[in-house]
Amino acid sequence: MAVGNNGQGTEVGEKTAFRRQSEEVNRNLKYISLAILVVQNASLILSIRYVRTLPGDRFFTTSAVVMAEVLKVLTCLWIIMFQRRGNVKEFIALLFNSIVIQYKDTLKLAVPALIYTLQNNLQYVAISNLPAATFQVTYQLKILTTALFSVLMLRKSLSRIQWVSLLLLFTGVAIVQVEQEGKRKETAVTGPSQNYVKGLVAVIVSCLSSGFAGVYFEKILKGSSASVWIRNVQLGIFGTVLGLFGMWWNDGLAIAEKGFLFGYTPMVWGVIFNQAFGGLLVAVVVKYADNILKGFATSFSIIVSTVVSIYLFGFHVDFLFTLGAGLVIGAVYMYSLPKVATPPPSTPTVSSSSHILSDSAGESERDAFLPKTPGKEKGC
Repeated sequence: MAVGNNGQGTEVGEKTAFRRQSEEVNRNLKYISLAILVVQNASLILSIRYVRTLPGDRFFTTSAVVMAEVLKVLTCLWIIMFQRRGNVKEFIALLFNSIVIQYKDTLKLAVPALIYTLQNNLQYVAISNLPAATFQVTYQLKILTTALFSVLMLRKSLSRIQWVSLLLLFTGVAIVQVEQEGKRKETAVTGPSQNYVKGLVAVIVSCLSSGFAGVYFEKILKGSSASVWIRNVQLGIFGTVLGLFGMWWNDGLAIAEKGFLFGYTPMVWGVIFNQAFGGLLVAVVVKYADNILKGFATSFSIIVSTVVSIYLFGFHVDFLFTLGAGLVIGAVYMYSLPKVATPPPSTPTVSSSSHILSDSAGESERDAFLPKTPGKEKGC
């Protein structure tokens, strides 16, 4: 009996040690997720602002949007091929079935692809005409638009704390805009090639499109079994085609004269790679980040963007901007607090930082990179 008790005690001890080790790993993953989310959110905005304010030849933003879409599609195709263990026949059959045979499912992504193509171009316009910190604060209005579209289109209910946080969010953004407008008139902080009103309109339209597209995804893709990588390939195909059309419409003659890669420097390539691969990375990282952590990461990235803007772009922070940004940061954190009631089952959503699909209801994203055994996969 003593031996049996010792054996049970050893087993319990091993389980306890394993549980503690798992908790430690999860805790470390959360901290890593937080760091990645903060760096990606802040670095993308700051790097775009930096390359758009440098003297010299300016690259065509429409071509950068197309290049980012192409890189995302190629990356997702490589991941799918890796999952199929390099089996070209299975790879082609899967793509043909998912994209061509199930064409109705593919066509559903045409509308959000159009919205995201517009949004990606508008972000370049907004960041080119607004200080990075101001854009980062104002862009959090996408939380407000997403919430409103969720209530209107999906009949979702918001908690009292969430409604209060949305009011604080709107108030904070309004204070920042009043402060920036007064500063613009008094000190003319924008350069001759910058248009503050144009940037403000661009970021507001971008927030509206982000909110609608995210809710639209949730509405039309409920119950979908396709993997996150297949969805991004479908989205990227439409995004590339629509981006090419937008490039031809807006910069066709200039690109024909100067070339698709005109003005591309190592910094510009860095922005494009950040936009393409950063979003995919965030889609994986979000798996380990709960809503509170994501809200904290967004809030912290605003602080990082503001601090870096002070040193990099000579951005001036006064009391009104601090007050407005503080309200926005607090509102983002409050909105991310979990509800008391149990939420409904998760559905495929879209990563807010880069518009990459993140399938929180499906398999672990850690498994998404691993070759899958036959009979296990649903769609990819």
